[in-house]
Amino acid sequence: MPVPGANAIREVFELPTMIFEKGVDVPLKDGGLVRANVYRPLIPGKYPVIMTYGPYGANVPYSEFHVQSYREIPDEQKSEHSAWEVPHPEYWVSQGYVVVRIDERGIGASPGFLDTMSDQTSSDFAECIEWAADQPWSTGKIGLLGISYYGGSYRDRVRHGGILSNNFIHFWWSRQVVTMQYGNSKKAVRAWGPSGPVGKPFGPECLEGTLTEEELVANRNDQTIDNHAHRYLDEPYHASRVYELSQIEVPVLSVANLGGIMLHLRGNVVGYEEAGTKNKWLYFISGRHDLPFYLPQFVKVQKSFLDAWLKDDDPEGWKLGPNVKVPAVSLLLRKGNPGFNSNEAEATFKSRPETSWPIERTKYTKFFLHPSTSTMSTTREEAASTLALGALGAGDTPTLSFRAVFDVETEVAGHVVAHLAASVEALPGKAAPKDMDLFLTLRHLDSEGKEVFYTGTAGDPVPLCKGWLRASLRAVDESNSRHKDYLPHRNYTSKDVELLQPKVVYDLLVEMWPTAVIVSPGGSLVLEVATADTQGSGIFRHDDPDDRSVETFGGMNLFHFGPDVESWLQLPLV
Repeated sequence: MPVPGANAIREVFELPTMIFEKGVDVPLKDGGLVRANVYRPLIPGKYPVIMTYGPYGANVPYSEFHVQSYREIPDEQKSEHSAWEVPHPEYWVSQGYVVVRIDERGIGASPGFLDTMSDQTSSDFAECIEWAADQPWSTGKIGLLGISYYGGSYRDRVRHGGILSNNFIHFWWSRQVVTMQYGNSKKAVRAWGPSGPVGKPFGPECLEGTLTEEELVANRNDQTIDNHAHRYLDEPYHASRVYELSQIEVPVLSVANLGGIMLHLRGNVVGYEEAGTKNKWLYFISGRHDLPFYLPQFVKVQKSFLDAWLKDDDPEGWKLGPNVKVPAVSLLLRKGNPGFNSNEAEATFKSRPETSWPIERTKYTKFFLHPSTSTMSTTREEAASTLALGALGAGDTPTLSFRAVFDVETEVAGHVVAHLAASVEALPGKAAPKDMDLFLTLRHLDSEGKEVFYTGTAGDPVPLCKGWLRASLRAVDESNSRHKDYLPHRNYTSKDVELLQPKVVYDLLVEMWPTAVIVSPGGSLVLEVATADTQGSGIFRHDDPDDRSVETFGGMNLFHFGPDVESWLQLPLV
């Protein structure tokens, strides 16, 4: 184990635009250490600091990590020191900041046990922040800035409505994280699609030696294994990863991408809502998850916010608080059908200032489902009936759809909730299902009946939003302060599990992720009900054969309609 503070691998480079300190030791209180790259101005002095702490390798060039993405970001955000999802050092140093990029414990140049997104991650990062505040080049004012992992919400990446999102976990862990484990001698390319360009193979530099495969395994917690094994939030594994957003006191600017319907969006929105600080702002954007962060208009907002709080340079008025000069919310108005995965398409969407989220003038309106016409309206269904779907996506009819056409321009912005009445039945000669997984999708059709797609996290075409629920985890905790009529709260604990009995009708309240759209006259919204992933899921599939076993879920799922049951979609109309 390297001696903390010895700076055994530290190197210093005086470059034309900055000083680059590579592999700086950051000692930790438990005797361990992590290592940082420090990028600072040429002129000696004290500067505010922008920090990141993560698992992708502080020394891995963006140009090799994701070749196509790097080609698409603006030139002023590019250099050999650019890295995936983090601030560009040359730019921010030129603006009077020190940039500190740290390899998480067990990653890259940082030795130790690798346990991503754990209490270790949080406590180590906190110590790193204290370290940076005490350095001779630091004013003591620290800002955190980054994408995805560098400001993430753990729960929404791992399980959706209690259902394991296994495919992305495996994709992320095997391609982006474990390949960078400290001591791993293997080099690998990063491939992001069947036809996308790939860079050179890379991995940790291993300047202090390598570890055997057995040693690597012993030195990590594997998220592909752990999230499969641990299903409930009251298990120690997950409980150690839970934090109280209400305890956040520092200023927050949360940027929510409306296309991140499978990964980031909910965390940004709910994180904003629950953050305890009075100085918080929520900005909605669109586009791929990687590009907007580096575009000039968004870098301008980042710099304005950080200048205000870290430099007391505040012409915009951030420090006056929300809704004095800077509105609390910037809502993106997605109108029309400009296409997807195009900066030009995203630029057609305009923004509107709002004083709050949810928007105060929201009218939560229930659209009742009508099975005979595959429609939904504000009028209750009068005739009792049922429709069936095969569990686990089986059968000739994979989805049920209910469409509402709008005669006038209609704005939907906020949290969406659906209520279904459902039961399970056995197939002939089989045991009855004990559980049910629901996969809901809200789609937007234009006046010609053509679906409007939006840009997803990876540039793929996605619908407005999705929602999920494992029926055995249907219990809603209305006593929790986080519970709202428009945003049901679930604890997802082992105590909440209640398996299904055949021919019993259950009330299933399904949270769908927040969204915002303007439906033009003649356009429509379609609620799609399924028992497996449908279009728009991309790499975020839920198809683990153990988590969704035929033994537990196989059979028929029946959906009930009529005057005596609740089957509706609640939309936030503005």
